Amino acid sequence: MSRSFRVRGTGQEVRALRGVDLTVPAGSAVGLVGESGSGKSTFARIVAGLLQPSSGELELMGTGVAGLPERRRRRLAVPIQMIFQNPRASLNPRLPVHRCVAEPLLAQGRRPGRQEVLGLLDRVGLPARVADLHAHELSGGQCQRVAIARAVAARPALIVADEPVSALDVSVQAQVLNLLKDIQEESGTSFLFISHDLGVVRFFCDEVNVLYLGQIVERGDAESVFADPRHPYTEALASAVPDVSDVSGADRPRRIVLNGEPPRPEQPPPGCAFHTRCHRRIGPICDETAPELLPIATGLARCHLRA
Repeated sequence: MSRSFRVRGTGQEVRALRGVDLTVPAGSAVGLVGESGSGKSTFARIVAGLLQPSSGELELMGTGVAGLPERRRRRLAVPIQMIFQNPRASLNPRLPVHRCVAEPLLAQGRRPGRQEVLGLLDRVGLPARVADLHAHELSGGQCQRVAIARAVAARPALIVADEPVSALDVSVQAQVLNLLKDIQEESGTSFLFISHDLGVVRFFCDEVNVLYLGQIVERGDAESVFADPRHPYTEALASAVPDVSDVSGADRPRRIVLNGEPPRPEQPPPGCAFHTRCHRRIGPICDETAPELLPIATGLARCHLRA
């Protein structure tokens, strides 16, 4: 799947996604991790139906859904729901919480009773009194719990969670992550989990996909990618995750600091997209030849070192 944009005023083409191919198996949690500007939120919005791909297909349980009119998407027996990064902004400020939670059900032509909505709020740890409040009367953590209740209301086959905890206080992040984990395990709902934090993705996901400048550069099961990263970019991300083990300082992996900023999407470098910042660059082949995403022992990697 690819997605390009035109920059207003200049007409330059920005390739936000470049041939991303990703599958979320039923009942699993698949992570997409990368820095700001890597294309992960663009991918999330395409999957959720908020953007259309420039090329490529999007299928849900064998049914092509990219390009379907909104009404037909809503009638899908197994809908997709999204949890956004900014929970307060994702809720209609004019509606009380009980109406916000009921929105996906109303879109399917069903009007839920108050007890059903209260049950959804209870499931995410919110008391009944919250049902009649508005978003501005809630904390950030409460708003995100309301957004989660709204997402699970229609019993979707897939929930797209785009940085669902990054805007929350650290003390609240663990509570929300544990709530999402419980929902995923209890309901069997599939999750596409978007984050810039490899540690969060490691906790929540079965599989990790690492995105850099619109391309997947590594894929594998979460523990393997975290414990033995095979792409230099993944290695740098993993080294930045705080170590809470009892390993002595001398035995801990060193922190890898990447030089410079990611290249601009409208001006990607030739060769490997990561070579301008890579601490394992091996010469002209990295500067001139774009590596393919190839099988390795732990999954897939886009790196000449692994060819």
